[in-house]
Amino acid sequence: MPKKITETTPAKRQAVLEERRKLKMARSAHAYVRGNTLQFYEWLTAKSGSRLPQGPPIWICGDCHVGNLGPVANAEGKVEIEIRDLDQTVIGNPAHDLIRLGLSLATAARGSDLPGVTTALMMEQMVRGYQSALISGHAKKATKNAKQLRPIEEVLNQATRREWRHLAQERIEDVKPTIPLGERFWALSPEEKTEIAKLFETEEARKLITSLKHRDDDAKVRVLDAAYWMKGCSSLGRLRYAVLLGVGPKKDSEYCLVDIKEAVRAAAPAAKGSDMPRDYAKRVVTGACNLSPFLGERMLAAKFLSRPVVLRELMPQDLKLEIDQLTREEAVAAASYLAGVVGKAHARQMDAATRKRWATELGRNRSKSLDAPGWMWRSVVELIADHETAYLEHCRRYAMA
Repeated sequence: MPKKITETTPAKRQAVLEERRKLKMARSAHAYVRGNTLQFYEWLTAKSGSRLPQGPPIWICGDCHVGNLGPVANAEGKVEIEIRDLDQTVIGNPAHDLIRLGLSLATAARGSDLPGVTTALMMEQMVRGYQSALISGHAKKATKNAKQLRPIEEVLNQATRREWRHLAQERIEDVKPTIPLGERFWALSPEEKTEIAKLFETEEARKLITSLKHRDDDAKVRVLDAAYWMKGCSSLGRLRYAVLLGVGPKKDSEYCLVDIKEAVRAAAPAAKGSDMPRDYAKRVVTGACNLSPFLGERMLAAKFLSRPVVLRELMPQDLKLEIDQLTREEAVAAASYLAGVVGKAHARQMDAATRKRWATELGRNRSKSLDAPGWMWRSVVELIADHETAYLEHCRRYAMA
């Protein structure tokens, strides 16, 4: 039976996207935490956030949950686990990334029906992993037991083995040079088609696509197909497009898939007096270059229908970490390693003296019963309680029907 093609105009998309976002957030408390970033920022800007230590002002992710970390490939084909979504990146307090990651990991632990003591152990290992990366500049595995890092190792191993056909089958459900319209991909308006064609006629866009090591610098780039992309959760409702390109001669084209994503004003609180690009897309790309170089070098800030957008070629190796069902040992090991990934991203922006001062600050205010700062534990516990209540109310309002 052929798939139903969704015909809608840009003016009618918003209502459909908002409804899907609400239902997606109702699937689990973990999904709600990922999708309702604004609640976290509201907490930060209230009195609770003022009790946090003020780390050195650097580029931070701003929305550092587990799903925003994962394997990322650079232009040379090398793969590392980095922060992979920088929509909310700002120059801000690095403590905000730690708390956001702690909340995400704690919610994943609760979704795995793990006891509360596991969350306490995770917070301890998060701080240790983060501090270690601050000093050494590397995200270290806190365990020599490969089984404990199985969820992360499996995704990383899978990423290194992937090819174009895997990306095509996963994203567009086919390896043919078309994007099938249906549940996820919607038809474009004539104006959008024209704008996409113009965008990839620019020299900047062509250079972005030919920057990969194995492509000729002077290769031609042709738009083969494009569609509006219903994707993500917190980003639903923004402009989002998938563009299928042919690179090189027509008879021997290489296919690639480009994600065009609207950049909007960051809701994450920025440090006072911070010098950031006013253009939202340039802010995202600058943050990516500082936090995740593999990703940043593959991104381009542009304009689409007079709105700021970020272009990024999707690589087969770029995968999202999905950590929903964990054992206690896996949860604790993942907390240490992923915090180390964030610590490495932060550390590359600090000199040795600044890294040492920030690591020392993280070592203060610990109790005899918990080897983690009291402010971090209190923050995560308070946020879990707030989000659990809000999640149940969200389900009552939007999922009952």
